[in-house]
Amino acid sequence: MTRERRPRWLIFGVGNPSRGDDALGPSFIERLTQWSTAASDLPVDLTLLTDFQWQVEHALDIEGVDVALFVDSSLVACAPFRLERLPAKFDVTYSTHALSPACVLAVAQRLGQALPEAWLLSIPGRNFDLGAPLSAACHSFLNAALDYVREGLRAGQLRSGETVSSR
Repeated sequence: MTRERRPRWLIFGVGNPSRGDDALGPSFIERLTQWSTAASDLPVDLTLLTDFQWQVEHALDIEGVDVALFVDSSLVACAPFRLERLPAKFDVTYSTHALSPACVLAVAQRLGQALPEAWLLSIPGRNFDLGAPLSAACHSFLNAALDYVREGLRAGQLRSGETVSSR
């Protein structure tokens, strides 16, 4: 009997843990790592990554991935978070220093990789001062985003086409 291949998911959070709400991406990954260690029977193979920013070499991380979820703090997202489909697109961030997640996808496409279903999860940030902790409001936004993604992981899919801006 052959076991069916489970979809490969990559969830990739970015941000600087020393800059207040910029820590939302890494905090999301840290909390999801704790949860996924205890979660059993997820219908997906899950990889979790974090870095300070997305870069050209991260295009290699999405090779062979079925679903990619990019997580970051945002100055413009509405509370508690925004989830949107992500196209591959070269944009003004195209450089070797820092890229948007859409540009990471475009680099992967240029390398000839099959692109995953890709999403951007933006969690609103309020305070990005050096040495500041996560702001109080961001804790509830982070929890809402985590609950939403955990539900998607249990179901094996994110709710297609949905944009969450408030509950």
